[in-house]
Amino acid sequence: MTDLSYDRRGSGPPLLLIHGLGSHRQVWTPILDEVARHRDVIALDLPGFGESPLWSPAGDGGSVAHLAGVVESFLDRLGVERPEVAGSSLGGGIALELGRRGHARTVTAFAPIGFWNGAGRRWSQASVTTARAAARRLGPRLPRIMANSAGRAALCGLFYARPGRLDPADCVAAARALAAAPGFDAARDAFSALRPWASADTSPLTRIPVTIAWGTRDAVLPFPQSRRARAVLPSARHVTLAGCGHLPFADDPAACVTALLSPPAR
Repeated sequence: MTDLSYDRRGSGPPLLLIHGLGSHRQVWTPILDEVARHRDVIALDLPGFGESPLWSPAGDGGSVAHLAGVVESFLDRLGVERPEVAGSSLGGGIALELGRRGHARTVTAFAPIGFWNGAGRRWSQASVTTARAAARRLGPRLPRIMANSAGRAALCGLFYARPGRLDPADCVAAARALAAAPGFDAARDAFSALRPWASADTSPLTRIPVTIAWGTRDAVLPFPQSRRARAVLPSARHVTLAGCGHLPFADDPAACVTALLSPPAR
């Protein structure tokens, strides 16, 4: 098994950060400095994303269950036991699964997958696939497009509510990571077999602090999905990120830091 690429910095209780489909660990950059003042932060690239190589495991290599197992093995190699875990989108689903398995001290999930209906799941798959195709097609022109606010709005507006505020170089890096990710297809396709979360599946999560945070302007996993999360996980703290998109970390860094660093008591 190949090791995952990761960054680690800060001090305090360990906090693992898991990105979403087609993303990379740098998605957490807008909040990393502040969070690292309070936590020993470990931000990883899932296999086949960012700088982590794609493995070829037997079976459902892109599923939440498989990826949660990969992360468990990664933590074992680091000697980190039951960290705080936060995830975004696909990473939020993995974070919840780690909590369900008893491998997380707390869970914070930003717009996690699995609280959709069939149409919502298909939309998320199609929208991110379209964004990937655009990033691939525009490859050499990405720096010029991202250099102006209109270009960032056109290419990043699916993920961010305020794309004009984004750093152009970060946008180019994110688009290239999405275009190049060899793990994308398997993880996206595994969404189709993911059974939506149900109360019976999440009962172990009632024993740890869980926060579900959702942006009201999320265009990938739209905000109404948070209603199902509230119904399935009524014991969790549900945070509304007003005016934020699917990746809220640049839209409202302060609100995201608060969600991460002040988990509900258990």
